Amino acid sequence: MARVNHKRVKQLMNEKQSKITDRQFFTSRILAGHFEDVAAAQTKRYKYNRRVHVQIYWDPKDNNGACTNNTYIRINAGHPSVTKIRGRMNRYEMICGLFSHELGHVLYTDFLAKQTYMNFLTSYKFYPAPPVLTTAQDARNEKDFWEYVKADPRNMAFAQQIAFFIANVLEDGYIENRILSQFPGVLGYNLSVMREHQFKDMSTVTQLIESEDDGSGHIFQSILQIILSYALFGEIKYGETPLSDIRIQTVFKLIPQIDDAVTTTSAKDRWQIVSLILIRLWHHIEDYIEVCRQHQDEAASSGAGGSAEEILSGLLQALSGSSAQGEGTGTPVAGADKDSAPAANAGKREKTKSDAKASENESGEGSESSQTDSDEKQSEETGFESGLPPDSSDGSSSSKQSTSSEEGRRIPYHQTDSASEPVGGETEYDEDYKREQSDRAAADIERMLEQMAEKAACKQLENERIQELNEAAQSISYGNIHNGVSICVHRIADVDEELQDQYHQISGPLLTISKQLQRSLIQKLKDQQRGGKQTGLVMGRRLDAHALCRNDGKVFYKNNLPNEIPRISVGLLLDESGSMSCGDRCTYARAAAIILYDFCQAMNIPIMVYGHSTSWSNGVDLYSYAEFDAIDKNDKYRMMDISARGSNRDGAALRFVAEQLSKRDEEVRILILVSDGQPADTGYSGTAAEEDLRGIKQEYKRKGLLFVAAAIGDDKQNIERIYGDSFLDITDLNQLPMKLTNVIKRFMRF
Repeated sequence: MARVNHKRVKQLMNEKQSKITDRQFFTSRILAGHFEDVAAAQTKRYKYNRRVHVQIYWDPKDNNGACTNNTYIRINAGHPSVTKIRGRMNRYEMICGLFSHELGHVLYTDFLAKQTYMNFLTSYKFYPAPPVLTTAQDARNEKDFWEYVKADPRNMAFAQQIAFFIANVLEDGYIENRILSQFPGVLGYNLSVMREHQFKDMSTVTQLIESEDDGSGHIFQSILQIILSYALFGEIKYGETPLSDIRIQTVFKLIPQIDDAVTTTSAKDRWQIVSLILIRLWHHIEDYIEVCRQHQDEAASSGAGGSAEEILSGLLQALSGSSAQGEGTGTPVAGADKDSAPAANAGKREKTKSDAKASENESGEGSESSQTDSDEKQSEETGFESGLPPDSSDGSSSSKQSTSSEEGRRIPYHQTDSASEPVGGETEYDEDYKREQSDRAAADIERMLEQMAEKAACKQLENERIQELNEAAQSISYGNIHNGVSICVHRIADVDEELQDQYHQISGPLLTISKQLQRSLIQKLKDQQRGGKQTGLVMGRRLDAHALCRNDGKVFYKNNLPNEIPRISVGLLLDESGSMSCGDRCTYARAAAIILYDFCQAMNIPIMVYGHSTSWSNGVDLYSYAEFDAIDKNDKYRMMDISARGSNRDGAALRFVAEQLSKRDEEVRILILVSDGQPADTGYSGTAAEEDLRGIKQEYKRKGLLFVAAAIGDDKQNIERIYGDSFLDITDLNQLPMKLTNVIKRFMRF
């Protein structure tokens, strides 16, 4: 096998990088791992120990842009909101923005509160408490609501899902507000980029009304879209619609509650606001549920069916800027309730509030209905019932309200625990604030593209290596006893993430053993290479005058001449027959291979690791786990594939590995075999097979190879008979890694 040509690797990397498509880049495991690393780095403040798992897929037909279940974050890189953006870097920022949004749900959303709210609603109660109703109309709406949901279980199902959609709108505003305030760097910047695209795509109120007119929309959908617009961005795209429009006015009256929802850290308070909006908009919602029921009936008649959640998801998917409903069973991270922040886009929110106030003043000079709306708002702000204005000290008519023959706008009786008196306070905002610019996106993309290109180049070179290994295997003369036996070399060309995870889970204690063995050897190597005076010897030819006072007899010394350490290469061949599955033999063999490999890598000792077994077609299977000349850095992960398999035709496997090792030019070449029994394959066993192994050992011993046969099974005597003085007894499997490493130390001539 030729040595790795690093110039060839670089050339292949450049070729592969130029051919990487957006789909390949965005769905690569490298990019997903990058986002996982970003999340791990950014969430240290909360001591968030669980690793956030990210999956990026490409499905243009999937309506979901991103979603989370509190454990995994899934992002659809093929969603039209991403693919319509030109440029890989711009798409990367959009996807990173989606990731930031979903990470906000993972960190700050109380998923359990949703379950509790739905359970309470099923019992005809509001969680955590009934909403505070300030008008008679709200009280009538609440009465109508309970009558409606009690009339039919389908009505309750739709009402629950609509409550959840309202909650999701408010939750999106809350978690984005938190990300923008708590993570102004990479996460906040890319979230801002995504928000710009979303606001640009959002429909104006005029366009929403046009959708209602052509039958593709509904007034409730329009109001919910306007609520989402204000919750996320603090502003409303009016279009050509006047501020007096009922949709706009409805949202204007909910501005204080929406502001509370996107700033409060209490999920309970947010759900209480959901209940208030549900009641406040009930007659629009009731009509919308009837439309949903009609869709459900039509789907059922056509055989399609569909739950309330599916019907509503299909109808409300057109909400621009909304995310998929969050699902999960977790609560917010510890400490997340201690660092609340003022709502984002404070300037735009103040502008919208000014619009609301201006429209209120205009409505005071208009129709009676507009005056009624104004009365409602004043009633909410002052706490007085309609028709009972507060005292006016100056006698001016500005405080007087028009009278009506109809009863209404009285505050229903409700329980209160305490009353508080405001003591002042102010809200400050910076209209000139600009988002923090990031120049890291291009560098991140370039780095990940390089990683992907390197991975693709290494995979191609590994495939070429596998072909070379198999050609080498076919060119070897294995002897008459192996005539007609096929030889196949297997090697993992592209190491998957699962093997890497398994390695990291078990490698800690094994690498500690390796480092202990290294420390015990490094100083001896330095002393031997440096030479010098060795004191404290019990025997010798020279007395150390300075040590004559010692009582332990260590009074001799000798001079050591500088000595070059012989160059060593190691070949490790593991038996992977079925019997290795018993008694954890295969587990210990795998552990020994990992320790030995790490030890040799640290000591700059070339090492190859192979396993062998047989296939059902009477062939020899060789498994290449580590090669002398590494192309990638994944050989340590490949060794997690070491397993117990079929039978063992030791002679063919031994000759292949010995032939590869004999081509090395190191002074000391050690071939270590780990086996738990005699050769056992169809037509290959007993004395004839043993004689074949002895012949291979003697042949390659004459070529300078040093053999060590480590026996870990019940057939130790048979293995000793085969390999003679090369036999190493491993009675205690716990000692296998130590003994194999000590073999190498012994041949280093200490």
